[in-house]
Amino acid sequence: MGIIDVKNVNKNFGEKVALDNVSFSIPQGKIFGLLGPNGAGKTTLIRIINRITIPNSGEILFDGRPITQRDVEKIGYMPEERGLYRKMEVGEQAMFLAQLKGMSARDAEKELKTWFVRFGIQDWWKKKIEELSKGMAQKVQFITTVVHKPSLMILDEPFSGFDPVNAELIRNEILRLKDEGATIILSTHNMESVEELCDNIALINKSKLVITGGTDEIRRRYGNNNIELIYTSETPVQPVEGLFSVVSDETSANRHTAVLSLSEGVANNEVLASLVSAGLPVNSFKELVPRMNDIFIKLVTEGA
Repeated sequence: MGIIDVKNVNKNFGEKVALDNVSFSIPQGKIFGLLGPNGAGKTTLIRIINRITIPNSGEILFDGRPITQRDVEKIGYMPEERGLYRKMEVGEQAMFLAQLKGMSARDAEKELKTWFVRFGIQDWWKKKIEELSKGMAQKVQFITTVVHKPSLMILDEPFSGFDPVNAELIRNEILRLKDEGATIILSTHNMESVEELCDNIALINKSKLVITGGTDEIRRRYGNNNIELIYTSETPVQPVEGLFSVVSDETSANRHTAVLSLSEGVANNEVLASLVSAGLPVNSFKELVPRMNDIFIKLVTEGA
């Protein structure tokens, strides 16, 4: 059981199936990647969790019980379609949104000004939203999402519109919030961010759940049992029947970078022991784990 449990959720819009019997759990205190191509059903699920829309069947549990509107007050939601009022001043807008989440005016102003200093935007309080660039407005949107210290945060494409410096700022804040105990749902197409940040994922494609689980475990599950071997030798490493074959071997001044394909059932340490006992000078020996981007493409195209 997680902080959020999605139980057999189905949602139709007329004859269009948006979610088809989707079930998974989101562990407390983790960063959870909600992945899928455009139109897969991610946004519909996020709206159901926020009680913006209701499923045709199934349910969402929050801390083990059916989610209520009061629970939604404990959620910080930053939608992909940013929703700031362009004619309002930044401070006025931030205060309004913080108080909507139940903060007193005094607490809201204190917390917001702390965040504004942290993000280096303390001079923006009297600016109007329409005066800000997209990236600047996104900083304000992020702050208003997390200022009330929600136990669950849902961030939909949080890095969109940011330059690398500010994207790194947001990444660091997400990790800090996790360290403070928050659970974060990260909906993104940026697979590098998934690898860097996410402890667990769920991949939805064409309204169905394709896979869910720990990020590292999924990457290993879809690996090819390959090893990258770096060694120094005048002659290339030779395959050993029953242990490994050599997929590739590139050399530069007697320094080799080879990819070995291990035979089924063979452990990494068996191969390493064999190479060392044969007198091969091994500089590096590591398992090649596929990138999340490759796994994403493989699973989505297989279901096409």
